[in-house]
Amino acid sequence: MSQNTSSAVMQQRNEAHDSLDDFPTQPWGTRALCTHVLARCYLKNKTVWEPTCNRGHMSDPLGEFFGAVWVSDIHDYGLPGAMQHDFLMPFLPHAVKWAGADIDWIVANPPFRLAEQFIARALEVATEGVAMIVRTSFLEGVGRFENLYSKRPPNIVAQFSERVPMVKGRLTETGSTATSYCWLVWLTGVTGTKLVWIPPCRKMLERPEDYAAYREVAA
Repeated sequence: MSQNTSSAVMQQRNEAHDSLDDFPTQPWGTRALCTHVLARCYLKNKTVWEPTCNRGHMSDPLGEFFGAVWVSDIHDYGLPGAMQHDFLMPFLPHAVKWAGADIDWIVANPPFRLAEQFIARALEVATEGVAMIVRTSFLEGVGRFENLYSKRPPNIVAQFSERVPMVKGRLTETGSTATSYCWLVWLTGVTGTKLVWIPPCRKMLERPEDYAAYREVAA
């Protein structure tokens, strides 16, 4: 029997060094974070910065829970109001500085090869919390342990109990994946790490309008 080496089965998300790592996040996956993981964080009065906004698939649902949402990305994907900004640069976008408001939260789907740097930068900027959706395998690795987890472990590891399909370059309504994802959350002033499971919630949190733009393109 030949080995199945498809990207879905082999749990790969390989990108070229200079790739934009364009894997849009399922909107219901972000709603799951706010509903099942951050429910007690009083988000409605908070400000969140989404520095990998892409086409808005994460920032739109964040707007359902947070009081204000700042959006940026290193590439201009055409999202209205988004700032073109390299999040890893040691300065804030002009729009954020002019607003003069604290960034309470940073929530993102970081490029996989730069995830450690994105987390470190987010922890410097956010005043209350950081949440990053990553492959569950991101919890592994000696180097990652030495550079990140041994120094600043996440306070919450929220494992999805169902798969969150992410497809390169588009949002998928019917796609599947063998890749497992979780949310890593850091909370200011909190110590210790808690493992939780996000219950099956796709059917409850998914909305037809999430995929409307892609249906129009397909038509």
